[in-house]
Amino acid sequence: MKQKITIKTIAKELGVSTSTVSKALKDSHEISKETKERIQAYADYYNYKPNSLALQLRNQKTKVIGVILPKIVHHFFSTVIMGVEEGANEKGYHIMVCFSNESYKKEVETLKVLSNGSVDGLIVSIASGTLENKDFKHFGDLVAEEIPLVLIDRVVDEILCDKVVVDDVGAGYKATKHLLENGRKKIALLTTPKHVNVGALRRQGYEKALIEAYIKTDPNLIAEIDEEANISDQIEKVFEQDIDAVFAVNEIYAAKAMRAAKQKGHKIPEDFSIIGFTDGLISRYSSPSITTIAQHGFVMGKQAVELLIERIEKESEIYKPKKIVISSDLKLRESTKPSS
Repeated sequence: MKQKITIKTIAKELGVSTSTVSKALKDSHEISKETKERIQAYADYYNYKPNSLALQLRNQKTKVIGVILPKIVHHFFSTVIMGVEEGANEKGYHIMVCFSNESYKKEVETLKVLSNGSVDGLIVSIASGTLENKDFKHFGDLVAEEIPLVLIDRVVDEILCDKVVVDDVGAGYKATKHLLENGRKKIALLTTPKHVNVGALRRQGYEKALIEAYIKTDPNLIAEIDEEANISDQIEKVFEQDIDAVFAVNEIYAAKAMRAAKQKGHKIPEDFSIIGFTDGLISRYSSPSITTIAQHGFVMGKQAVELLIERIEKESEIYKPKKIVISSDLKLRESTKPSS
């Protein structure tokens, strides 16, 4: 029995683009007779059958864009949704928002449902479970079927599609440098497990700032938070170390660090400083309010939907994925002293 093949398989074997294969199988006048015959012969030999639902997706527009995000609880993702919705509405599109809840299985199932004709294209931030097991076949299948896809925030190089990301290394550097300028020397980092790449990139920025200040990175001051376990307990263990500041890669970790610091009797910001990530309500209304890195989720969402609609409406022969990097800003509040 011959193997089941996709447009991507044919393209790889014959050394052409997936777009060329797709157009050749549709007998497009843009493709030479020789190339069409070669592609058709290969497809016939392996009994290639196009995905009829995927073809429907491309040929009969729904004017709906699918958005799959890891979680609903983070302020950052709520601002991304707002940006996507505004950008979509300006172009006459609606959005359908789903959540993977960090599950690889749920992400695969949701992608399968949405890509079967429900939407014209997809905007996705990859689930933690997918990043952990490094299985991106479901995204590769979307790309092979030429379904428009934009990845945001959590992305991987293996998936050849458009991407919109924050300068996470630069953000980690800005936050740590500000703490150093506050006179802090023993800065703890509350981050994600290594497989969640945004946390790993922010850690790179943290370490870069320490190196510039001639401070050796202390592994005991870096806590990779497992969200399946008790977050507060893990953060409280960090305070068993001799520290004078915390850089947390999201505002939930930052708020819990502030609580732990107060329980230890630290005065904020007089003898202890805290910086978080994401300029949400928690950061603004904590007491004291939390200095934070603003990620500009609204801008990210709007940029992502503009890229996606461009792919949906302007198909091109040569596909060159774009990557947009959005810079972040440091929002100074009460949890750090002003730099002198």
